[in-house]
Formats: sequence, structure tokens, C-alpha cells
Amino acid sequence: MSESTNKPSPAQNQAAAQTDQNADLKVSNKSKIGILLLLILLSALIIFLVYGVYRAAFPPLPPLQGQMESRTVTVASKVPGRVAKVLVKEGDTVAAGQPVAEMHLPELEAKLQQLEAQKRAAQAKQSLVDEGARPQEKEAAKAQWERAQAAADLAFKTYNRISALYKDGLVSKQKYDEVQTNWKAASQQANAAKQQYEIALIGAREQEKSAVSDLTAEAQAGVKQVESLTADKTLYAPIGAEVDKVILIEGEIAAAGFPVVTLVDLNDQWASFNIREENMPDIKIGKVFKAYVPALGDEKIDYEIYYISPRANYATWRSTRMDSGYDMKTFEVRARPLKKVEGLRPGMSVLVDDYK
Repeated sequence: MSESTNKPSPAQNQAAAQTDQNADLKVSNKSKIGILLLLILLSALIIFLVYGVYRAAFPPLPPLQGQMESRTVTVASKVPGRVAKVLVKEGDTVAAGQPVAEMHLPELEAKLQQLEAQKRAAQAKQSLVDEGARPQEKEAAKAQWERAQAAADLAFKTYNRISALYKDGLVSKQKYDEVQTNWKAASQQANAAKQQYEIALIGAREQEKSAVSDLTAEAQAGVKQVESLTADKTLYAPIGAEVDKVILIEGEIAAAGFPVVTLVDLNDQWASFNIREENMPDIKIGKVFKAYVPALGDEKIDYEIYYISPRANYATWRSTRMDSGYDMKTFEVRARPLKKVEGLRPGMSVLVDDYK
């Protein structure tokens, strides 16, 4: 009775077998899921590695970066001097011809006074030469000539009388010679007095007049030269622009040609790029491209290329290979905005995406 009671029935054996089978199935499914997850992870790792190698071999093209530049004008003195006063400050907008600084030029002013005195002396001398002798001198020379001529006439008459008497034997040879000598001397004196009178009428010689005229012209030219330099004691803005920098302040010495103030023309701006020649195939004069200025936001700005020139510095060259090959040179490319952009200033960065 007890043995038959403890022996499992067929139904129980079937249920136990079914339970074992289900347990094996669950283990098998878990193994498949683990293998599948492992394959997915390996695939993802392989894809990641392949993508990384691709990106390393073919990196994305970085944006082309340039910088805004503009025309800069320096205001300087032609002669050395001391800055007396600066009439503008940085950031001011000036018009063409507006005074920006005043210079103190005492040496030049003293030189101008000296040359003006020389000019007046030369003009006075030229006036003296042009006018000739004074009227009183002319009258005195004329009177001297007339007096000498009267003496010569009297000596001639005396000579004629004594000559007639000498022919008749009434006077001696000595007396005749004396009268003849006096007549000749009086005639020569009269002729000399006449020449002096004519000289007084004619005035100075042409050579003297020309020499004095040249001296006067030289003095006038010297005055004009120094006046032109003295006129630069006030420095003016050559163009309408914005004051960029005030380099020298009141009291400082300015050398000839050294800038006192620099001006920047915001109406004449361009973007400058440095591009190696390997990236130059699509860069041509007249090409229009879009770029943005980070300082002004993401708005695209149209630029047109107008200038391409190789950089002169050899340091901008780059070798294509270390062992052999040829060198790559860098070119400067300039482009202007097609329209005026508010807020655009020199020094701002300009970025170009997809420039190839």
C-alpha cells in the first residue's frame, strides 16, 4: 500500500517533463538575446570606429576666416615742431578740410621774418635800379655837361684867335701850344660830362637789372616756400572720416612726417583673406559669395572679390611633402560688401562656409 502510494503517477511525470522543457527554453532564449545584444554592440563599435577613421581621414572643411580692413589716412606735419593743441578726440567724425591739430613752429616763423626782410631789401634795390638816377642827379649831370661844353666852346674860340695871331707871327709858339692844349682838354672834359649825363638818363645796365631781378625773385620764392610750410601749423583732415587714434598730445614734439592723428574711412572697407593656392581654383575676381560677421549676428552678407595678390613674405609658403614636391604659396584675397552694412567696422572677423 505504501509503495503504490509514493510512486508518481504518469500525469505528474508529464507535468514535470513539461516544466523542465520550459526551463530549458527560457535559458535558450536568454542566451540568444545576450548574443544579439553583443552583436549589436560590436556592430555599433565597428560603425563608430569606421566613422571616426573616415572623419580623421576626411575632416570637415573649416570656415574660411578673414578680417575687415579699411583705408587709413595719417595727418602729419611737413616740418618738425611741437604740438600746440589737438582739436579732435578718438571716435569723432570729421569733415574734409576740418582742422584737427595746431602746431607751434617758432623757428620757422623766425625764418619767415628773415626772408621777408630780405625780400623787402631786394625789392627796394630793384626799384632803385629800375628808376635809375634821381632827378636832381640828372639835373646836376646836365649842368656839369653844359658847363664843360661852354668851357670847351670858349677854349675853341680862344684857340682860333691865337691861331690867327700865331700865323701872323704876333704870338709865340709857346702861347699857341698852351691855347691848343687847353682847347683839347676842355673838349675832352665836355665829352666826359656828356657821357655822365647820358649814363644818368639811361640808368643801370641790363645785366645789373637782370641780376637784381633774379635776386628779388629768389627772395620771393624763399618767402613762398617758408609760408607754405608755416601754413601747415594748422593740420587739416584730408578726407571725411572717423578719428581712429590721437598719437601725439599737446606739448609733444612731432618729427617731420610723423602722424599726429590717424583717420579711418568707414566708407571704404573690405574683407581680407589669406588663402593657400591649393584652395584657389574657385577663387576669381568678380566672384560673389556669402559670409557672415559674428559681431553682427548670423545675417549673410554678399561680398565680391576685387583683388588677388600673392603674399611677398616667403614665410607664407608651405611644403606639400617633407621629402619632395613643390611649395604652396599663400595669396591675399580682398572682397568688398556689395552694399553698406551698418555697424561693420575694421578688425571684425568675417567667416565663409563652403567656400570651395
